[in-house]
Amino acid sequence: MTVASELSHYTSTDGDLAYRDLGTGDLVVLVHSGYADHRVFDEQIPALVSAGFRVVAPDVRGHGFSANASKPFRWADDLGGLLRHLDAGPAVLVGLCMGSAVVTDTVLEYPELVRAVVVCGAGTSAFEYADPWTLERAGESARMLAAGDLDGWVEAFGRNAAGPHRTVDDIAPDVVRRLREMAAHTISKHTAGETDWLTPLADPWSRVPKIEVPVLAVHGALDASDAIAMADRLAHTVPDGRSVTIEGVGHYPHMEKAEQFNEILLDFLRTL
Repeated sequence: MTVASELSHYTSTDGDLAYRDLGTGDLVVLVHSGYADHRVFDEQIPALVSAGFRVVAPDVRGHGFSANASKPFRWADDLGGLLRHLDAGPAVLVGLCMGSAVVTDTVLEYPELVRAVVVCGAGTSAFEYADPWTLERAGESARMLAAGDLDGWVEAFGRNAAGPHRTVDDIAPDVVRRLREMAAHTISKHTAGETDWLTPLADPWSRVPKIEVPVLAVHGALDASDAIAMADRLAHTVPDGRSVTIEGVGHYPHMEKAEQFNEILLDFLRTL
């Protein structure tokens, strides 16, 4: 079965948005990291379904098998629209890096659709980067894309999954291969210099103390310091927040130590 045949599509006001929808029970929504797609959660989806949850895993607009934007859009409106289309919720929203921003935007804009939030590798959509490793990698990425070096960019994308404390040789080859495969697919949908239609929320951090649902931050201990700090800030700013660290992994703990990540997530879900 091909990936495309496993997907459903929601017709938004600006093209079709792809998602997987499996299982029955309380709803958990998994939102992937930048340049990836729903397949980044291949180890989480069956574990959650087996534990009695319904799982929806969308491809964020401009990623994976979802349409690119052709006019201004907000992450929260796309995810909120999908949940309303499914007549589903309130849901537990789980986000990785960019996905953390998506789910946090959504709980801020549509709190009635959310019963809890899990973030990993970021906090709100007001990203804050200061550590030299992250800034250097971002600069390298921008230079490669500007030069049209897509092969080099994809290679670097997988290498950067190691984070500042390891090399790519320290990561299971299959994890790196999967990340590069997803990134290559997403970047192929775009062209250099195209308009970025994403409309960010204004000052989301000022609204975080009003988030009333439980929030869990999951850190990879070897992730970049900015990524850990943003997720920690979210967990420490909301009224009901907590954090947990998985040792020996970086930005993708759910892939490197899937069983441990799944256990942490399921334990959190059982408290709700």
